[in-house]
Amino acid sequence: MLGWAFSTFIFAYALFEIPSGWLGDKFGPRKSLTRIVLWWSVFCAATGAAWSLTSLICTQFLFGAGEAGAYPNISKSFSRWFPVRQRGFAHATVFAASRVGGAIAPPLVVFILARAGWRAAFWFLGSLGVVWCALWWRWFRDRPADHPGVSPEELKEIQDGLAPAASADLKWRDLLRRNMILLCLMYFCVIYGLYFYLTWLPTYFKEARGFSQVQAAWLSSMVLITGGVMALLGGWLTDRLARKYGLKVGRAIGVVALPASGLCLIAAALVPNAFAAAVLFAAAAGLADMCLSPSWAICHDIGGNSVGIVTGAMNTFGNIGGALSPTVVAYVLSWWGSWETPLLIGGGVYILGGILTHFVDPTESLVPRPRLAANSVE
Repeated sequence: MLGWAFSTFIFAYALFEIPSGWLGDKFGPRKSLTRIVLWWSVFCAATGAAWSLTSLICTQFLFGAGEAGAYPNISKSFSRWFPVRQRGFAHATVFAASRVGGAIAPPLVVFILARAGWRAAFWFLGSLGVVWCALWWRWFRDRPADHPGVSPEELKEIQDGLAPAASADLKWRDLLRRNMILLCLMYFCVIYGLYFYLTWLPTYFKEARGFSQVQAAWLSSMVLITGGVMALLGGWLTDRLARKYGLKVGRAIGVVALPASGLCLIAAALVPNAFAAAVLFAAAAGLADMCLSPSWAICHDIGGNSVGIVTGAMNTFGNIGGALSPTVVAYVLSWWGSWETPLLIGGGVYILGGILTHFVDPTESLVPRPRLAANSVE
């Protein structure tokens, strides 16, 4: 039942990714992200009012539907605010911040649980988004030229570093091109593994490794913080390699990192020492998170002005993988009663993701425009 509650949220999130990305392309990230976070806040708080499995599942579906499009709209804002050469690290900063937030959450929730119960934890977290919306609406502008804090020198630097404009709009059928399908399948593998850490990892530490609830919360935080640090490294590395060796090399970090992550996850499943397993989980999560920024940067490389739709499509497939992950774990545990099997499956999925990364071409645009040279990111 818990697996279905987890997956309902993620399925809804995946279902509404492309429409939310399209809305970002049409109306801009300022309006879209304000709507998304307000919706998120309402249904995060509403989760604390659930009274049955059915009400929880319904709330989680609406929760996921409203949150969908957050990352595509963030990415859309980057397409206007950051030169091409800086976008890998810009994405990495967001992913690192999300991991830090995820790392703070487990011990914070345990603290609230002990003093006010689980419902209050959802109400408290939901209220934070309302504050964010007010600050975001006041501060952000869709175009750097409209922001009073942007100097003429900074504006020129941004505009000079933007990718060449597409000569045609993206057609829906362009999302069915081979390059896009390979990108989506690769990202499916990346996010399949991620959602184990976001859903089942504290339970795994308690049930399979014998840690207390507090220890499990802190160890889960350690894994996510490691992911955040490595996401920053991946963003810095993809920009540096792309400038030096071209996009094909710079965006191909996953060719090495994803198989290495899979092997670490397999080792974590099989190693007898509990703390060694926790360290291997951190290594697996970190190596996989190195691939996040290159994946989103590829969407900019091939998507042109329609980056909201392209990132939405990629993230849809990613979150289909994420939605399957908690349910697969739940059913495998139910059928075989072993934590090793779902982790071995996850390790295999990561290895497959590394193979798929090899065939993705970041220089192959989905829409007609001046072709990026293989050794250039300008």
